[in-house]
Amino acid sequence: MTEITRNNRKNGMAVLILVIVLYIAAIVGFLFSLAWSGGLGVIMAVLCIAWLCLGWILLLGLKVLGPQEALVLTLFGKYTGTLKGAGFYFVHPFSVAVNPAAKTKLSQSGDVDGEKSGKLSALLTAGSAKSMETGSKKLSLKLMTLNNSRQKINDCLGNPVEIGIAVTWRVVDTAKAVFDVDNYKEFLSLQCDAALRNIVRLYPYDVVPGVDTTGDGVADEGSLRGSSEVVAGRIREEIQSKVAQAGLEIVEARITYLAYASEIAAVMLQRQQASAIVDARKMIVEGAVGTVEMALERLSQGGLVDLDDERKAAMVSNLLVVLCGSHDAQPVVNTGSLY
Repeated sequence: MTEITRNNRKNGMAVLILVIVLYIAAIVGFLFSLAWSGGLGVIMAVLCIAWLCLGWILLLGLKVLGPQEALVLTLFGKYTGTLKGAGFYFVHPFSVAVNPAAKTKLSQSGDVDGEKSGKLSALLTAGSAKSMETGSKKLSLKLMTLNNSRQKINDCLGNPVEIGIAVTWRVVDTAKAVFDVDNYKEFLSLQCDAALRNIVRLYPYDVVPGVDTTGDGVADEGSLRGSSEVVAGRIREEIQSKVAQAGLEIVEARITYLAYASEIAAVMLQRQQASAIVDARKMIVEGAVGTVEMALERLSQGGLVDLDDERKAAMVSNLLVVLCGSHDAQPVVNTGSLY
């Protein structure tokens, strides 16, 4: 459904003043009609009483909107337009504000509080019950952040991970949000859950070199932990493709929580520690070998000692033990001959 914006109805104050003036005139006219005799006095009295009884109906058409608020209006079941922007409006008295998600509260910011936002409207409409209902039907056009609950999802390697996201969104087409889906807030929450599952299952928690995670024979170097910006971008695009039909815009999606599921967290921690130890040992061995090569080369170039193969092997063994050992070496001084 195409949105119809009606921002040219900011004449609520003029109508309010006119209604007050006509009420005062009706009271004065009724008093004068009591002093007149004949048909003219009766007609005037009937008109004044009719206005005093029915004139308040015009007050039902007064609407008050704050900044970044909107009202979607229908008249006898037909969509008539949307009021946007701060102001004091007057519309058809029998227009009804529609917002199926008015009472839906998500874990987010920016929901319009109907009780607070409706107070000024209620005062201006002389305590009309309908104006109180109108306040709760307002749509917020502000940027809102949906904090999606943590979900347990299997990554592409089958490991269960817990992940949570925060989605920044706003309503850009009020007609679609109200009429094209049953409840746009619940619809958004459902699509966030589905998109999160669809994207997370395409990536491993950590990069596993040489493992095909795409299914097309090409190793994907991305991961949930190492490529969070890329993953978040794909989640945003996935959500946007689903909620565009509801008139919503996804501004940003961010990963707020990421961890292995509790049942495998301890095992994965041991795996990470073992991997770190292996990498550290590999680096130590590479450095030790380089140090031994340099020592043998310097000794040969300086002519300090003449070492045969057996002595070189013994020297290499001793240096590697000293350099690669996990504890401080305890030297043993040999005062005799090697042979």
